[in-house]
Amino acid sequence: MIRFSSTFSIPTLTLACFALAACSDKPAKVPAANEDQVDYFADDAWGNPLAVVQHPAGEHVDGITYLAYQGPLEDPYVASYNHETGEWKGPVQAGVSVMGKDPNRGKKVDNHGKPTLIVDDAGYIHVFYGGHGGTPEAHGENPLGNHHYGENRHAVSKRPYDITEWEDLHTIPPFGTYNQAVKMDNGDLYLFYRHGAHRSDWVYHKSTDNGRTFSPAVSFLKHKRRDDLDAVDSWYAWVGRGKGDEIIVTYDYHLCWDMNAGVDGRGHTTERHDAYYMVFNTKTGVWTNVQGEELQMPITREYADEMTLAARTGDKWTFNGTVHLDSEGHPHIATNIGEDLGEKTGGPKRTSHFRWTGEEWVGGAPVADIAPDVDSRGDFIVNSPQDIRFLIAYKEDGIGQVAWWNSLDGGASFTKGREVLRRENAGWAITSIIRNSTPEARAIVAEKQPGEDWHRVYLLGDDGPVTRALSEAQRREK
Repeated sequence: MIRFSSTFSIPTLTLACFALAACSDKPAKVPAANEDQVDYFADDAWGNPLAVVQHPAGEHVDGITYLAYQGPLEDPYVASYNHETGEWKGPVQAGVSVMGKDPNRGKKVDNHGKPTLIVDDAGYIHVFYGGHGGTPEAHGENPLGNHHYGENRHAVSKRPYDITEWEDLHTIPPFGTYNQAVKMDNGDLYLFYRHGAHRSDWVYHKSTDNGRTFSPAVSFLKHKRRDDLDAVDSWYAWVGRGKGDEIIVTYDYHLCWDMNAGVDGRGHTTERHDAYYMVFNTKTGVWTNVQGEELQMPITREYADEMTLAARTGDKWTFNGTVHLDSEGHPHIATNIGEDLGEKTGGPKRTSHFRWTGEEWVGGAPVADIAPDVDSRGDFIVNSPQDIRFLIAYKEDGIGQVAWWNSLDGGASFTKGREVLRRENAGWAITSIIRNSTPEARAIVAEKQPGEDWHRVYLLGDDGPVTRALSEAQRREK
């Protein structure tokens, strides 16, 4: 395995030899035609290698699905699958993350730098990775928030539709985390993220030249000190394509307590509440709420409560999910909701569904029929106001499952559909639905077995995982 210096001043590199196999002295394995197949495509995912929020983590273009995940030393890795020929390529290392190299952190894995992947109109593959606020020593003052760790970076493939060689572009500030990329019909790229650690604005950049340059950061969610509590207003957001020139956003409110403040004196926790929704018209530059009323930006907590609130969760804590439009152009929101059980994260949260009827927000019940103490995550496909399909990952009674849960009554009830993956003792990390996904490849999932730092990674479709030759999927040195 490649090892890097423990210093934070890692030089920017041209990535001609970042695949573990490519940089090895050992010859590449060529699978025999009759070789055993496995249902995972790699076994070297590291830490918490995937998430719904860093997205897209995969994209389907012209019969090939491109995939990204967090691999060894928290670096970004990219693989591809050809649906016509069944050929896998990679994973190839696409960049060097500052995180994962500091021996003073021991086995602590930051996980915030997992990669986001998108393909531009010229066919170049872009990966945004590595950030969790940056550091003042390495990056100076953060004008829109605070610091923590890492360095937000942007890598691009050297050739269109080719994952074998990569280079870093110096296009974005180092402070970002939770990268989310959106491409419009005219090819414009938008990059959204939180501009630092917890106490930071959420911002976006725009590129009109296939990601070779980006405009300066523009704040759309504002952090600010509270004058009634020992805390700061902050946010978590998920951003996706709407209709036409629009981008849609769902977000929840993060009550960022000071040290030793808050409920039970727990201090800084991941306490989050409620669900919000708004729309950005990229052609006019105007933001609106679900009723079409123009918004004054950036959004503050008080203004969000007045103008963009979709659902109150009361004393229950949230972990925000995704948003999509149905065939009538009405938004549907997934958010994860659970009781505060006194844990750092509050407690387990079940994926729940809300939708706008054209007049009001309705819903809020859990999607999967699982126990309240079971944590679930996932994303969904909405075909019509009534027809909704969730791909949900959870562990119940010692069995890890990834299954479809379907509704034909607008989310009033869901029934379990096909179970696409099952493993004893497994927890899961799952992505949002792959951009331009096909029935064969909907999402990427990592299997997290207790006590294991390394994880197998699967490409899941409607009916199950895409298989790969055993010798290609086994990447870790034994």
